[in-house]
Amino acid sequence: MPIYNKLVRDKIPEIIGSTGQKCSCKVLNDDEYIKALQEKCYEELDEYVSSTTNIEIMEELADLLEIFHSLADYHGISIEQIEEIRKRKREQRGGFQDRIFLIEVEDK
Repeated sequence: MPIYNKLVRDKIPEIIGSTGQKCSCKVLNDDEYIKALQEKCYEELDEYVSSTTNIEIMEELADLLEIFHSLADYHGISIEQIEEIRKRKREQRGGFQDRIFLIEVEDK
């Protein structure tokens, strides 16, 4: 029997049950939940980095976005608030579209 010990989407136990399999799960407390979300973020980011097709890339970016929404919700922050900060930072400091790679800065 495979052991996963990881955060999964809410309907995964139901989906597993619909195949005739059984699984064991638990509901995480706040400390466990934020840690599991953070670990899931790394997992999904690694899967994105390993993606080779546009379909895989879209799937992994969607998973990252779902985690992003969950993290914001956990911290009591709205996506709109984050988007406002993102826009302000882009206006003040730019985005990443110009592909600028900083090599070094001369000391004064």
